[in-house]
Amino acid sequence: MDDYVELPGVRTWYETDGTGDPLLLLHGGLCTNETWQAQRADFAAHFRVLLPERRGHGHTPDVDGPLSYQDMADDTVAFIERVVGGPAHLVGWSDGGVVALLVAIARPDLVRKVVAIGANFLPSPQSGAAPAMLDQITPDAPDLTMFREAYAAVSPDGAAHWPVVVDKLAAMLRTEPAIPTEDLARIAAPTLVLVGDDDLITLEHTIALYRAIPGSQLAVVPGTSHALVMEKPEEVNRIILDFLAKEPIPTMLPLRRSPAATTGGSGGTGGGTPADATRRRA
Repeated sequence: MDDYVELPGVRTWYETDGTGDPLLLLHGGLCTNETWQAQRADFAAHFRVLLPERRGHGHTPDVDGPLSYQDMADDTVAFIERVVGGPAHLVGWSDGGVVALLVAIARPDLVRKVVAIGANFLPSPQSGAAPAMLDQITPDAPDLTMFREAYAAVSPDGAAHWPVVVDKLAAMLRTEPAIPTEDLARIAAPTLVLVGDDDLITLEHTIALYRAIPGSQLAVVPGTSHALVMEKPEEVNRIILDFLAKEPIPTMLPLRRSPAATTGGSGGTGGGTPADATRRRA
């Protein structure tokens, strides 16, 4: 099923698939829902999957003014309120992951669990493995041919509007996002931080994101890049579905997730002895 919904900020195109608890798939920058093709069937077998295309992307028209993560997060909140009508799981890739984090910070009542894939909380010059690539985000860049063709095929603004959207996105990436770690520390939803081992976002930045979100989990997919959802979909899908469907196991030697660490206690590893861990599991 596909349709438009009138939101306060923008008339938004979305698709739905499957039944069950709601799960939003939030695509990356300059992408359309086509980039989720390797996930849709697997996820729809367990969830009611909703795929909104953000302002200036895919079938959703652009809006006057600059592009910002905050506006896209506000659109997503409005979409959840209007279409879902209650809390949903958020699975966001790249820019979609940033949007998912902002929604989880602002509206914890609307978020069940979060999966942030290849996401960053500081601008590309501070979080990217190759900041010079920003200079290559131009309307005619050969590396953007696939994205340009997908945009031209479905955008209500027409192919001629592509340079406007690209310039807006490039400007946004130079200065956004700028999420304080204090805000990340307020995320209450269980969160999985997922990344390729050769991602556009540095592993150091990804680890900082993981450490900033209380109780979060981290998965690094070997042999993948920023396009991990397309490169190793079976492995990525298994990791995400396992996280969404199951509660965390009580680990034997917890450190950052230990009771001492989460209550402000101290002492050694924070996890106690193996015997202590065994007692906690019992």
